[in-house]
Amino acid sequence: MSDLSTIFAALGDPTRFAIVERLLREGEQPAGKLLDTGPVSAPAISRHLKVLRQAGIVEQRIDQQRRIYSVRPEAVQSIGAWTMSHREFWQTSLDRLEFALQQESDRK
Repeated sequence: MSDLSTIFAALGDPTRFAIVERLLREGEQPAGKLLDTGPVSAPAISRHLKVLRQAGIVEQRIDQQRRIYSVRPEAVQSIGAWTMSHREFWQTSLDRLEFALQQESDRK
């Protein structure tokens, strides 16, 4: 499994993010069905899939002539674990902001 910075860097590209979103929503897909993910060529989709594979986000299986792609559950789990580990920080920050805004509103 790649580290989170590699995963986030790979997902930072809109086309790659759209590919992962589609795979999460629709399940595994052959590379050819991913061509309508964005305004990119077949070779560009292949390059995007390679980046996603190298980052450990998607995996590929071969079915005769087709390459079938799916999201690796471990990648989604690592993103979820990282998000949850920072949840308390964000919740506390948002609570402080809400309190400050309420005080400002009460003064008016």
